[in-house]
Amino acid sequence: MSECKLSVDYDQYESGVKIVDLIEALAGKDETLQLESLIIGDWGGAYENDSSEIVEALVRLKDRFPQLRSLFIGDMSYEECEVSWINQSNIGPILAAYPELRSLTIKGSTDLSLAPAQHDKLEELTIICGGLGKDVLTSISEGSFKNLKKLELYLGVEEYGFDGSLEDVLPLIEPGKFPLLTYLGLKDSEIQDEIAIAVANSPIVDQLHTLDLSMGTLTDSGAEALITSEKIMKLKQLDLSYHYMSDEMMNRWKQSGLNVDVSDQQDSDEDEDYRYPSLTE
Repeated sequence: MSECKLSVDYDQYESGVKIVDLIEALAGKDETLQLESLIIGDWGGAYENDSSEIVEALVRLKDRFPQLRSLFIGDMSYEECEVSWINQSNIGPILAAYPELRSLTIKGSTDLSLAPAQHDKLEELTIICGGLGKDVLTSISEGSFKNLKKLELYLGVEEYGFDGSLEDVLPLIEPGKFPLLTYLGLKDSEIQDEIAIAVANSPIVDQLHTLDLSMGTLTDSGAEALITSEKIMKLKQLDLSYHYMSDEMMNRWKQSGLNVDVSDQQDSDEDEDYRYPSLTE
């Protein structure tokens, strides 16, 4: 068994099925000793029940998952639960309990925390949400992920949990913070222009293969800083998909010679109050 997904649908939840029971049943199987990837979907009423019992169960049963390398907590569609309604918890104990983990994906940011934010072997960290709290950003930037190669953060909007500013994002791109990082995603942001301008000439770009600033409110203002940066032009890939750039700027990108994704152009209304990131609620 290389991968397994556990979830509790609405009818199961109403009849009393609990996700912890499914985790315990899985842990009782011999083939689980070879499980490499575990996906936790809807745990039943994720809009009212947080993920703390899942974390507790996985920590308690860690010896039954010795080969686990990839974990996704919260893989559910919007029909099952809107991303902004998913109640998370402190996922930090998972990092401590699974020292061989390579990839961690979390969906939903309500009451999310990462303490301690430390792992020697984690290579990929992804947080998908409609608004990421600055306390989580601080935990990551002040934590220790010396082997991290991919960092993908959906920053979102204030209404759904983003309570920070550019100053809370900047520590993530400090030189030497993630020495092996090759993919940086600071995406789905309502301050995408500010982030683009800050990243455009940052030393971290020199080590990147891919920069992902997609799904946000990027306009020509932020794009100008990117397209005039020699560092950006050396990237293997730049993802700016879902944006508010003008036709003229898109043409400049297409003629730039860079492998850049400028698909999914939004109506670039002059009023920034009508510009929204792709994923919010």
